[in-house]
Amino acid sequence: MRYFLDTEFNGFCGPLIALALVPEDESLPPFYAALECTEPTPWVAEHVLPVLGIAPVSRAEMGHAFARYLRNDPAPLLFADWPEDIAHAATLLVAGPGRRYPIDRIRFELCDAIGFDGAALSAVPHHPLHDAAALRAFILAREAQ
Repeated sequence: MRYFLDTEFNGFCGPLIALALVPEDESLPPFYAALECTEPTPWVAEHVLPVLGIAPVSRAEMGHAFARYLRNDPAPLLFADWPEDIAHAATLLVAGPGRRYPIDRIRFELCDAIGFDGAALSAVPHHPLHDAAALRAFILAREAQ
């Protein structure tokens, strides 16, 4: 199944703050989790942290929950419009030196979502869950044309 991916991170190429997956099938639940951000950039402090609406968990808890969410899908495809989203999702599967969270396989696809503006189309801009849902709506509408 295809999952639409969005993340928030602390500045350009900065550490992960939050990650969301919204399945293509709207009847299925999404995945959404956040990490603590102790030294946010001014932009993140103003635009991201106030809208997260979720308590942070540890990176280990987030990685384990992320893998658990995807483990029953034999061919998950994470679909994103930004390379750092994919990088953060892939890195989240690292459990420790030489170890990764158990997931049989996973694929990533970076799309060129020409015309997609998450800040304009999202119900809550800079909120990964809402931004991923906006990406899903945009891509599915484009594909239906």
